[in-house]
Amino acid sequence: MSGFTGTLNPQQRQAATHIHGPLLILAGAGTGKTRVVTARIAHMVNEGIKPENILSVTFTNKAAAEMRERVKDMVRGSAGKKVVLGTFHAFCAKLLREFAEHVGYKKNFVIYSQNDQISLMKRVLKGLLIKEENMDPQVALGRISKAKNNNEDLGDPTKDLIPAVAEKYADEMRALNAMDFDDLLCLGVKLLEDTASVREILHQRHKYIMVDEFQDTNSLQMRLLRALTPPPYNVCVVGDDDQSIYGWRGAEITNITEFENFFPNPTVVKLEENYRSTTPILHTANSLITNNIGRRVKTLWSRNVGNDLVRLIATEEDVEEAEMISKEVETAYFSNKEPWESFAVLFRTNEQSRMLEQAFRARKIPYRVVGARSFFDRREIKDTLSYLTVLHNPHDDISLLRILNTPPRGIGGTTAELARDHSMEKQFSIWVALCDPDFLRQIPEKSRAAVRQFTGIISKYAASAATSGTQGTDLVTMTEALLKEVEYMEYLQKLSKKPEEFHAWEHGLSLFLTQLSNYQERNRKDGLGGFLDEVCLNDEREDKDDIEKKKGVCLITLHASKGLEFPIVYLPGLEKGILPHKRSYDENRVDEERRLFYVGITRARQRLTISYVRYRTKWGHRQAELPSPFLDELDRTYVDEMDYTKHMKEAPSVEETTNMFAGLKAMLNQE
Repeated sequence: MSGFTGTLNPQQRQAATHIHGPLLILAGAGTGKTRVVTARIAHMVNEGIKPENILSVTFTNKAAAEMRERVKDMVRGSAGKKVVLGTFHAFCAKLLREFAEHVGYKKNFVIYSQNDQISLMKRVLKGLLIKEENMDPQVALGRISKAKNNNEDLGDPTKDLIPAVAEKYADEMRALNAMDFDDLLCLGVKLLEDTASVREILHQRHKYIMVDEFQDTNSLQMRLLRALTPPPYNVCVVGDDDQSIYGWRGAEITNITEFENFFPNPTVVKLEENYRSTTPILHTANSLITNNIGRRVKTLWSRNVGNDLVRLIATEEDVEEAEMISKEVETAYFSNKEPWESFAVLFRTNEQSRMLEQAFRARKIPYRVVGARSFFDRREIKDTLSYLTVLHNPHDDISLLRILNTPPRGIGGTTAELARDHSMEKQFSIWVALCDPDFLRQIPEKSRAAVRQFTGIISKYAASAATSGTQGTDLVTMTEALLKEVEYMEYLQKLSKKPEEFHAWEHGLSLFLTQLSNYQERNRKDGLGGFLDEVCLNDEREDKDDIEKKKGVCLITLHASKGLEFPIVYLPGLEKGILPHKRSYDENRVDEERRLFYVGITRARQRLTISYVRYRTKWGHRQAELPSPFLDELDRTYVDEMDYTKHMKEAPSVEETTNMFAGLKAMLNQE
């Protein structure tokens, strides 16, 4: 037994040392899953398996990065770096870069972000709809995405609008040599399922496969996994069906509950010892989740008996609920010196945060709402990225149109329109149109000179960018030179209304260049294309990064809280219609809502408070609320129930008065 498996409990050790054949690790919340997965990889390498033959797939870049660091620390020498770690999308992007021609693409395809997709969809709809018709581009994209992920036929493009839109969108994407996130998976699966020679190469390359957060996989990801794994099925999946909360996004809970149907006779190991929470929290969570039918039974337990019961509090209305939470947080901070970051408030719907934010502001309590605007949505970053994308693939119309006259260089909207029309008529990209003598003859001399100057700059830097792999061009120097040549900083200076605005943009660019520099230090061989992939494949919203960087009490949705933990947790709004959400009754998803509540409960390390209101103000009207039916399912052995409204009318106890005075004193000392 090697050193690192010696520190594991018996079940963890069994999971870490079982290498051959299908293995399902049922890892309950807080049971040390990451440690087990890392120890398993290290154990395999120590057993003589080549690290490059191990493929470990996760769902977020953050999880992949964490795993990479841990494996590096655990595995001797540089072997840890050779383990192939990444997200499903990143794995497929790399695979398609290598074998693009098998699916009808060129190797330098670009990956479209959600905003790029919306821009393209607007263009598609404009061409297909008559004046009276309108369709939300996001709705159209959502429908197409669902069809791609579920492998469903949308129907006849000559008869119905949605299939016609889907066909046109797909044609445009192919013409632009662009893929969206769904295409990465769809085409990755298609490549492996349809091309035996590629499949064989992959089988030789990745002989041992691991998938984390398996309960979040959809049917496409399961097809990918099956295509990658030949007999004797050396596949290990790690997950918890009790934490499957993304059914609305296409996750298939049956992938884990019916794992045997996909890979025969798997070994199943349950991790049930929890290292995060106390007995009262876990006992309450277990009593809730047993009400779900068809789950794989597991019972979380802990050696930590804890000092606090779970509290279940009834309040009169949402204002009082928010007031109660903010007041308790303030008291704990000043009386018990509990840092703001120890607290988290988890809610089911975004609108619940408004009342909480007001209460926190009134008491000057610092808080962070998770899900802020992404760094890559900022103007200066999007402009710079569009320039780099065009250098990598000038046929990306969306990026090209963004920078064509940014900064202004005398190529107005009319010229851009003409170039677009010309490109559509001739069936080639806008870049080809801009270089076409026929097109240049159609526009005035002044515009022609501006277009020639622009294409000259792009061609010059595209040549540099092409040598940015291995020993070639330094990307940071190249980007700085490009921004200088197009006078981008001067443009931002003119654009800014206040000096602070310009400084924020300047700071954003400097962060971006640092990121580019870090990428080059890490990865010399993949050049600019590799960097653009990395940026695009970074989860469109890496919200969990935000959490660690910001200070204050954490306000976060239950969905976003998965994978996180906090010493003190509040779960407000446990009412019928909020949790379970009213939609879940129509969509037959009440089980998933119960799992969501279970995820919320198991985020708490030391103290948990669940609350509900009798009245909630909705659209200006006070409405009576019913407690959530889930509350009846909670075993009350470790639950302390309280009616807050009544309690506030009664005289405070000696302990509360002492606490209050201690808190006041601490506050006065701070001022």
